Amino acid sequence: MAAVSLRCWSRGLSQILSNGGLSALLPRHFEVDKRHKSTVQYASRPDLPKLAYRRLKGKSPGVVFLPGYGSNMNGQKAVALEEFCKSLGHSYLRFDYTGHGASEGVLADGTIGTWKKDVLFVLDELAQGPQILVGSSIGGWLMLLAAIAKPEKTAALVGIATAADHIVTSFNSLPLETRKEFEEKGEWTVPTKHSEEGFYKFSMNFLQEAENHCVLQSPIPITCPVRLIHGLKDEDVPWHISMQVAERVLSPDVDVILRRHGLHRMSEKDDIKLMVYTIDDLIDKLTTMV
Repeated sequence: MAAVSLRCWSRGLSQILSNGGLSALLPRHFEVDKRHKSTVQYASRPDLPKLAYRRLKGKSPGVVFLPGYGSNMNGQKAVALEEFCKSLGHSYLRFDYTGHGASEGVLADGTIGTWKKDVLFVLDELAQGPQILVGSSIGGWLMLLAAIAKPEKTAALVGIATAADHIVTSFNSLPLETRKEFEEKGEWTVPTKHSEEGFYKFSMNFLQEAENHCVLQSPIPITCPVRLIHGLKDEDVPWHISMQVAERVLSPDVDVILRRHGLHRMSEKDDIKLMVYTIDDLIDKLTTMV
């Protein structure tokens, strides 16, 4: 089993963060340039929906952002990462999965397998060289699947509230009678604060397909550096999932960073600073190794 380094960002460091002190830890070359933004482009695929994406060309390793379920490439974390990568001169790519944001397709028709194919297409066709994959929530699950499938394209992983297997394990943990009720209805309704409707709907077909992509039952064949950031106050995806991922990946270089007051989206100013600092540290590590 890989050695896991656990860094709990609480107590003393929480005081530093609350006082805005993390800005002193950030790379000095991080300056936001809001005058230049990438433009939306569309990638055509034979017999598949077009994918909307924004790309900055630059140095390697590049960074690719994978958003969460029902989210898109215009969230605060995704935009902040573009500004950071531009300041460093590193390439950056953010995109919308099938049925999300500006991409074609219908969200309800998508599956974990659908979105895994989206990520693999992006890595093969739109990104050059090894990438640091930054996955938020279900994007953290997808980054693991992508790293398993494309180790040569994966330089490092940064998971934010990683939701590996979470939809499947949550459903399977329901009382048997409750599960039977949903199975008879043909869909599972999950309350959420992150949707205008106040809930997500998952079909039984979606859940059955998702089971084919679960990764936590056995060692995860990933050997690149892995960083897992999770909030202890995440009410959507329990932080212990990041610990499970850390225990199962084969990489000898794994850090778990727990944010004492962190929520699921990890989109507060200091959360984003921590994400940027973590990625900057990885870029330094990877370029030094080369």
